[in-house]
Amino acid sequence: MKVKLIGSHLCPDTLYALNKLKEKNADIDFQDISASFAALKDYLQVREKSTLYESVRNSVGIGIPYFELNDGTQTLDLNVVLKKL
Repeated sequence: MKVKLIGSHLCPDTLYALNKLKEKNADIDFQDISASFAALKDYLQVREKSTLYESVRNSVGIGIPYFELNDGTQTLDLNVVLKKL
């Protein structure tokens, strides 16, 4: 299953997620918001429009890592992704 992961190589949660997904042999499309303005722009569009991020916006959090699966699932929860692999 293809997993789009938006995060940062500076974020321990993102690095943990990348390692767990690699252990499951997931097809990972990693978009690093710390290394690419294009990735940051894509992420901000998701963050500002998705109801998934309502609580994150209210708490002034960043909300990474973000996962999007090829079945349309969007989540901030690695366990949801791991269960679907």
